[in-house]
Amino acid sequence: MADSAAPDRLNVTVVACTGPRQTREWVVQLQAPATVQDALLACGSELACLTLPDSDGAIDASGPPLGIWGRQAAMDSAVADLDRVEIYRPLRVDPKVARRQRFARQGARTTGLFARKRPGGKPGY
Repeated sequence: MADSAAPDRLNVTVVACTGPRQTREWVVQLQAPATVQDALLACGSELACLTLPDSDGAIDASGPPLGIWGRQAAMDSAVADLDRVEIYRPLRVDPKVARRQRFARQGARTTGLFARKRPGGKPGY
């Protein structure tokens, strides 16, 4: 069985969250061994506004948080073949606070288990 990519080449997917419910994806080929920074640089200028590159072409470490398959990663973390490098947006509101506010606004009877009452059912079922 022949492998389509050379053994020293890595296929890496880079995904960036550009806005609420919006993502952008790049598939890049890298020379092994490679790091997260190599994957971001391979995406080119389209990714520059998200990662804040320095004047020398290196990517600023104070940029947005990064991860590999949902686990936090640093710029110098190694990537493997078929890895998914993710660039996250910072949260504007703590999810727990948002849920409490939504619950207070909607009331107890219109959320969760109590939202749909069966016809003829007891209260709360």
